[in-house]
Amino acid sequence: MPRHIPDLPSELLPLAEMPLLKRLAARFFGHGLNRLRAQHRASWLHGQADGFRSGHSAGVDYGYQEGRLEGIEEGRQVLLIRDSRSTEHPAPRIDENLFDDWRLPLSADIKKRMKTDVARLLPESAQPGAAQWKMIFSDTPSTSVIAGAGAGKSTTLVLRILLLTHYLGFELDSLTVVTFTRESRKDFINKLTGLFAVWGHTLSQKDARDLVRTFHSRILPMVRSLPGFERLQAFENLNARSLLDDAEVDSNPFDLRINDTQRQQLNACFHRLFTQSERFRELITPLSRHALQLKELERDHPDVQKRMAVTELAAKRDEELCDAVEDLWIRAGAWPIKGIEPSRQAFEINGSTFHCHGYIPTLDAWVVLGFDPRENPQVSRPNAKLTVRAEWAVKRTLFQAFCRKPLIWLDSYESAKRVLATLAGDASAGPGFDYKVKGELASAPLLDCFVAAASFIENLGLDVPAAVGQMSFAKDDPDRFFFQALSLYWRALEDHLLDQSPPVMTYNRMFALFSEHSPENLKLLSDELLRPMSHLMIDEFQDVSPQIVSWIRATLMEIRSRGPAMHVGRGAQRSSLLCVGDDWQSIYGWRGSSPKYFMEFNKEFASPSTTRVMLSENYRSHQHIIDAAEHIVRAAPAIPGKKAKASGEPGELLPVNVHDRDDAAMAKRLAEHYRNGDSILMLYRKGSDKSLIEEHISSVVNADSSLPFEARRLKQLTYHSAKGLQADAVFLLGDCQHLTRSPYKNQVYRMAGLGKDGDAEPYDSAQKDEILRLAYVGITRAVKHCYWYVDGQDNQSVNMPKASDRIAQGKPFFADRRAGKLSV
Repeated sequence: MPRHIPDLPSELLPLAEMPLLKRLAARFFGHGLNRLRAQHRASWLHGQADGFRSGHSAGVDYGYQEGRLEGIEEGRQVLLIRDSRSTEHPAPRIDENLFDDWRLPLSADIKKRMKTDVARLLPESAQPGAAQWKMIFSDTPSTSVIAGAGAGKSTTLVLRILLLTHYLGFELDSLTVVTFTRESRKDFINKLTGLFAVWGHTLSQKDARDLVRTFHSRILPMVRSLPGFERLQAFENLNARSLLDDAEVDSNPFDLRINDTQRQQLNACFHRLFTQSERFRELITPLSRHALQLKELERDHPDVQKRMAVTELAAKRDEELCDAVEDLWIRAGAWPIKGIEPSRQAFEINGSTFHCHGYIPTLDAWVVLGFDPRENPQVSRPNAKLTVRAEWAVKRTLFQAFCRKPLIWLDSYESAKRVLATLAGDASAGPGFDYKVKGELASAPLLDCFVAAASFIENLGLDVPAAVGQMSFAKDDPDRFFFQALSLYWRALEDHLLDQSPPVMTYNRMFALFSEHSPENLKLLSDELLRPMSHLMIDEFQDVSPQIVSWIRATLMEIRSRGPAMHVGRGAQRSSLLCVGDDWQSIYGWRGSSPKYFMEFNKEFASPSTTRVMLSENYRSHQHIIDAAEHIVRAAPAIPGKKAKASGEPGELLPVNVHDRDDAAMAKRLAEHYRNGDSILMLYRKGSDKSLIEEHISSVVNADSSLPFEARRLKQLTYHSAKGLQADAVFLLGDCQHLTRSPYKNQVYRMAGLGKDGDAEPYDSAQKDEILRLAYVGITRAVKHCYWYVDGQDNQSVNMPKASDRIAQGKPFFADRRAGKLSV
């Protein structure tokens, strides 16, 4: 039966689908038309065929086009779905953040309540500014606070602790505040207990000391928790008292001076190693020869030029001088010396003949006896115009300038005893000679040099033997033997200290035990030991070392890995890090610290979110003091955007006064400020400067020292010791200058990844910047007055950079009153 096509009009419907009567009528009339030949059936059939073909063709074309478009569209969708699937199978990314992605639970109500309380309980002068409130209310896991000199960072940090404990309910044992020195720790504890009392909380000294720590006092309990180390002693704190009663010694771990108890351990280790290791003995021999040799003088040195004129006359009387000096040594029982062959040997010095007293075969060196300082300086030969001491001084200068043979000049009977012990192989009292590593300002006992060099290397996060293995020196450079001997000695010393009862360990060794190089050791610590590190606040962060940075990162990673279970049932959750510092006040690079970790905070301490705060207001100094200090330091690399502004109403603006060194004039001005009731800081670069100036200000020193310590208005300190202090008037004695180049420190700086790429002397470059920062620290101690007394140049300082080179001429914040540079 034909299919119904509803789209056709009824008059075109097929015959079979018509009603019966219409179908009969159609057939009757169609048959009649055919009989009458009025209808041509073939044409109709032919037309029907043509129409069918035409319709079919059009329909196919239309259908093809319609279907093709629909197919393409459908196909395109299929292809897009297939293209979106990666043909690769990459691994999931590593989450290197030190913290979970969380926020401090700070509501608007808590902020409002604290601000109201601060406004009610603290005086107007102690009200935080907008930037300080930003630091207090930082809610991100990590916070970096750039706080310039006098920015009120300590007070703000105390308010931050109050927020965490009083308003958010954090337990005290979940917090640690880190300061770098005993003095800053004591000062911060006093501020903290005072502020807590205002809020009605009694914070005991014990709780405060548990909260406010140095890095070193936090690492010691970690190591003592390990089996066998319960009574471990820190080498840096080692003294007679600590050995007797196991008392905690609150010493300065950055003080590298060796006390008697420490020296006993150093000497005992040296003796054992010297006795047992042939290689170590072989290395000590060239070091002792170099150390004992007479040091050279340049021929253009003023002393050489002055004494060259009497060379021929001195040579004529030299044998008689040798006899006179030798007689003094024989009478003192100091000559002859076992191990030294008493053999006169002639030398030609500047064309004339002089003599020595003996020869040391083991060192292949000649010996000249000197004039012992304890002898009467007026002793002279018969009929001689000069004293023996003066004749000896002429000879010594000529030998220093013109003798190129290995020569040991024994200056005293005491030094001869040390040489005797060394030559006899008796190392029970240590090496017995001083040494000077290239780049250091002065010589020191050999073992002190070992401690200083090893501490510097370890502060950079390096292992001493591994670092030494990467160093290189010229074949005849004595430092090559020094560092190889250090490698052997340092490993032996660590073993020797651990063998003591109780065991002893250096702080650097402790930090290395729990650094990123040994993360498995942190698994041994209990939650209770780690929990105080959960919310860490660090002051003076610009002075942190690579070694301590590695320990902090490893500790924070371990805390995060332990997860929420570590904080169950407590108000303090997860972990955070807040670091406060000022890269312009980074002045401890000589011990291995670096401002890099503060300047690149986001890179060094990976976090889901970091708050950055800039505390630009200076609550201490007037604008001229600030501008002068910043002008000096601005040549050093720094965090961008730093510019301090004096807080409060503008007062009298006094320039920084720069003078030529004049101790008498300085003393007169200092006494005047003291009479006016001002507090005074006298800052010096060298200990000898303090002694010199005290001769002129003895009346002030005597009057001030009779007062109780808190009431004293005069403090005499080094530039480095003055950080955190302030005074109405500051007197700066001496320039800040980079005087030496250190080949070994440049090498280990590169090993530690410090300095700029391609810089062959990264440590020296850092020190040239540091002298500018040191001057900045000195100037910014001043509230009102600053006087800077600058030495003239000497032979040692020619062509070496110094901070005073940056003193600006024609600027209102400097008054340069030096001869030839008068600028007001």
